[in-house]
Amino acid sequence: MIEFQRVTKRYSAHNIALSDVNLSIAKGEFVFLAGPSGAGKSTLLKMIAAIERPSSGTLTVNGQDIGKLKSSGLPYLRRNLGLILQQQRLLADRNVLANVMLPLVVSGATSQDAEKRARAALDKVGMLDKAGDEPLSLSGGEQQRVAIARAIVNRPQVILADEPTANLDRANAKKVLDALQAFHGVGVTCIVSTHDEPDTANRVIHLERGRVLESAAVHASLEESA
Repeated sequence: MIEFQRVTKRYSAHNIALSDVNLSIAKGEFVFLAGPSGAGKSTLLKMIAAIERPSSGTLTVNGQDIGKLKSSGLPYLRRNLGLILQQQRLLADRNVLANVMLPLVVSGATSQDAEKRARAALDKVGMLDKAGDEPLSLSGGEQQRVAIARAIVNRPQVILADEPTANLDRANAKKVLDALQAFHGVGVTCIVSTHDEPDTANRVIHLERGRVLESAAVHASLEESA
């Protein structure tokens, strides 16, 4: 589904975010990107979403060459991606339900269909009872789960999560990971970056200074570690 072939991302001669990355991620995998701040995790996720483009090398996502993808093709690529950022960026001028409905409304869905699907997405992350609340009234963990609902309301094939448990306590971090694991359980490919050393995932990809150091399979499941 996703393949990096000798991909380098260079912002300047002295600022290389990714260097000669070779990496394949299959459909339906749950992958952690592990490494310290500045390792290149966020850049790698942004490149999959075509927010950043390769300076050299080839990156293909669902058969599309990201380096050659025209602007007109971006909406078609991204409709199959769910992007979860460190800052949830929920809109404070509308309630939780309206925030989750927004991607559907923008893509032309009817209000009735958008509301039905948004409620279903909120239910999947355990936040349906907060549908009428304002985002600023929620805890950090609750806001992150709303952000996940918004990311999956379009039923994406791939979820890209950039440190989704950053600054969350252990209980809320587990709820966020459980929500991601639930989507993985129905066939969604999940790629999650983290500062910490994860002990559970299908696979852990270690990055340091823009290079892939190791890609190891992990056989435990999130349920087994709970």
